[in-house]
Amino acid sequence: MKINRNQLKYILIIAMLIDHITWAFIPTRSIAGQCLHFIGRLTGPGMAILLAQGYQYTRNKCKYALRLFIFAMISWIPYSLNDYGVWPYIGLGMFGMIWTLFIAFLTVWMWDQLNTYKAVKVILVIVACFLSLFGDWSIFAVLWALFAYIYRDEPRKKWISFSIVAVCEVLLAMLYAQNPLAAFFQTGVVMVPFLFAFCYNGKPGSKAAFHKWFFYVFYPLHLMIIYLIKTAVL
Repeated sequence: MKINRNQLKYILIIAMLIDHITWAFIPTRSIAGQCLHFIGRLTGPGMAILLAQGYQYTRNKCKYALRLFIFAMISWIPYSLNDYGVWPYIGLGMFGMIWTLFIAFLTVWMWDQLNTYKAVKVILVIVACFLSLFGDWSIFAVLWALFAYIYRDEPRKKWISFSIVAVCEVLLAMLYAQNPLAAFFQTGVVMVPFLFAFCYNGKPGSKAAFHKWFFYVFYPLHLMIIYLIKTAVL
């Protein structure tokens, strides 16, 4: 039996929680660390693809974008504390995942609505990728969301473009790491096409407000809780 969008979102949230707990308490180079981070690679690309779908179905795109922006700002505090141990932290990677989703949403919106030359749109996508550097899953989540929207009716092209971006993400992560094997968990992004193709039925599920707001509240809340536990224990 396949799962709907709400159920898929909760799977991605659980994967994110596992990933963040692992960053806080389990050595990355350990077998457990690699396996748990492998699972955590579901969340970034998965949320980007769901955002592209959400763009298609939302009635009020301004409210959607504003909601993402507000929670990106709220998440700045726990994300900075959890990742850098200080707030305010100002620099690349300061805002977290919701900021990148905000930029991704604006990018999809621009591509869909802006009536101009494609070259101009490409330049704006590059600008968006730069702005996404202030969040988590920068650049790649923006491109995953954009391609998921552009090829929304062409599954083959959608997953080919996803895979190309995923390969770039994995290779760059391994090149950046002092020990490429320590970044092996990044290959977990290969699970995303299989999760969507074989487990997701494409249906939204319940429209209850709880499902709509849960991720926005849970994201900064769980980061703050992990930070407080980490501070008390370590």
